[in-house]
Amino acid sequence: MPRFFTEKVSSDIICITGEDANHIGRSLRMRIGDDLTVCSEGRDYHCRITSITPDEVVLEVISSELCAAEPTVNITLYQAIPKSDKLSSIIQKSVELGAVRIVPVLTRRCVARPAKKEFEKKLSRLQKIAESAAKQSGRGIIPEVANMITFDEAVTEMSQADAAMLFYEEGGVRFNEVPLQNVRDIAVFIGSEGGLDPMEAEKARNTGIYNVWLGNRILRCETAPIAVISVLMHLTGNM
Repeated sequence: MPRFFTEKVSSDIICITGEDANHIGRSLRMRIGDDLTVCSEGRDYHCRITSITPDEVVLEVISSELCAAEPTVNITLYQAIPKSDKLSSIIQKSVELGAVRIVPVLTRRCVARPAKKEFEKKLSRLQKIAESAAKQSGRGIIPEVANMITFDEAVTEMSQADAAMLFYEEGGVRFNEVPLQNVRDIAVFIGSEGGLDPMEAEKARNTGIYNVWLGNRILRCETAPIAVISVLMHLTGNM
């Protein structure tokens, strides 16, 4: 069943406008009486079309329930800026696997070093990638793609999570040594192609963030997030 997102549902009537309305009528060729799902704040609203124009689709809410695809943990991925368009793929796969937020980070060893204003121009496209992945994977929310921040800012944010991990190729504790019982908010940090500077890893460790080792195989920066989020989903009973 087609899925669409809206910010808030406050009644038994939902109006979809703009590009989504046009897509429902022209691309999907849906008509009055057809059913679709609207997602808002982690709930799925099963709806029926009561009127449709190219600019507005009016829906009657038939029933609603919590979205079964939303995990019981909130994983935020702090991703060091990679080269070329790898970030797009990282965002797509992270959203499919269940991340709720992706935060690009500029570290010492990032080869790609965009200015913050330059990066801001890419946010709209990156957020659309997250939205498309959320629709495809049946998510109940559209995960946020945040603006680029510094490593120090990332460490400060991560220290507020119930569990925070920085994945470091030079060693650290193993995954099963990080306590994950009864955690809700999890922060994970993945480096770029050049890895992480030892001083960055030490700063994170001194802030209470676990340095975690993924084994002897060196994973690409676009592979590591997939591995990490998959393992976390398994360990927390979400996969």
